Amino acid sequence: MAFPMSPADALFLVAETPKRPMHVGALALLSRPDGAGANFVRDAFAAALDRDQVAPLWRRRARRSLSSLGQWYWHTDTDVDLDYHVQISALPRRAGQNALWNMVSELHSETLDRSRPLWQMHLIEGLVDGQYALYIKTHHALADGVSTMRLLRRTVSSDPDRRGMPALWEATELPPSDDAITTTTGVSPLAAARRMLGVAGDLAGFAPALADTAWRAARRRGGPLTLAAPHTQFNVAIDAARCFAGRSFPIDRLRLVAKHTDATVNDVVLAMCGGALRRYLLARHALPVAPLMATVPVSLRGGEPAGAPDPVSGNKIGTLACCLGTHLADPAERLAAVQDSMREGKAALAGRSHVQVLAMSALGSTPLALALMLGRAHAPLRPPNVMISNVPGPKDPFYWNGARFDAMYPLSVVADGQALNITCTSINDQISFGLTGCRRAVPRIETLADALGRELDLLDTFHRIRRTGRARRRNPRRRHG
Repeated sequence: MAFPMSPADALFLVAETPKRPMHVGALALLSRPDGAGANFVRDAFAAALDRDQVAPLWRRRARRSLSSLGQWYWHTDTDVDLDYHVQISALPRRAGQNALWNMVSELHSETLDRSRPLWQMHLIEGLVDGQYALYIKTHHALADGVSTMRLLRRTVSSDPDRRGMPALWEATELPPSDDAITTTTGVSPLAAARRMLGVAGDLAGFAPALADTAWRAARRRGGPLTLAAPHTQFNVAIDAARCFAGRSFPIDRLRLVAKHTDATVNDVVLAMCGGALRRYLLARHALPVAPLMATVPVSLRGGEPAGAPDPVSGNKIGTLACCLGTHLADPAERLAAVQDSMREGKAALAGRSHVQVLAMSALGSTPLALALMLGRAHAPLRPPNVMISNVPGPKDPFYWNGARFDAMYPLSVVADGQALNITCTSINDQISFGLTGCRRAVPRIETLADALGRELDLLDTFHRIRRTGRARRRNPRRRHG
């Protein structure tokens, strides 16, 4: 059985090289139930492996052939070697958190084997307090971060006593519509041509939307495209080695800052990143005068017609370019700059259809796409300096066969011209930041991660002062004669 692959998903296969692996990942920390043995999590994984069951999504292998006119499509394999896809590793004895970051950095540097389905996971033993780490990576062509989180939700429960739950590779998705499946050994060229013509017909009516995107970029207004990103050490050609670091914070701290500054939690995330990047680059005497710009993905999921299949796989995102205010020393002013930029960007997308947003985002992604396709950072147009994403996570604690997920750190893709990616997600009332970089372009990435905490402290202080000022204005002291 074969499934057609969207052009957006196929781009990740076309752009991939040994120096530019195109997979996303996640690092989860798991704790065993109270009273359980030290091998509880490992035994649960062994039991799942013994079942030897792999859901159709995790059997998909990328292929292309003459019958598909060279287009990529998904072929469903009948046999999957779970001994390759699911592996057990261990940290050295008495290893600290940095040893975990280093191990995951090495695992994330390796490309996935295209002769197999494009995913892999590692269960990592040897953490302090009997914790386990689970590193998962999937090719970006197969699933984006939102897709992986949705699939993960189908394998876990908010009930710590529930057992008999499937492993992630056993997670099933709802079947696609009949016309999305071709049961031959390839993808029908006629069907592919019809899809191409349909897309071309849709794009023909988008001149006003694309013109608005270009107009905003030329005037440095918010929107999908920026022409004002300065050159930094992150906007260089990358090599194969990756570096990774993670940090977690109570999400209520960000919510309080957002509440008292009329911002969103995502605005606070972007302001924290802007302040951390300013601090990191200042320490290296490398902060540009102009503010850094970030590519901010915007989810287009939701709003599907009633009865439509759940879009758990593939990529459905648009993008905005956001000013991070790194030219501003005051954290409150940086947050205000982020708010203004995101407000204008969202206004540019308001009222647009999903396909229109995709078209506008495609224009905004042109600099990065050129860097990917040309294999160099100095394309005619420079992309934003960094990618910053916020992937929604579950609101309640969740468990897999009794093992509690304590934290979840996302890992993502970096590219020529954009050698740093910051992605965060929330779990267990914590928001976890995962920083993925090219090791050469982002040395000592753990210091950048540490700076996130310092910036949150500053924003905390600012909102407390602002809240105190409002309280005093509401309750002024009476003067006595």
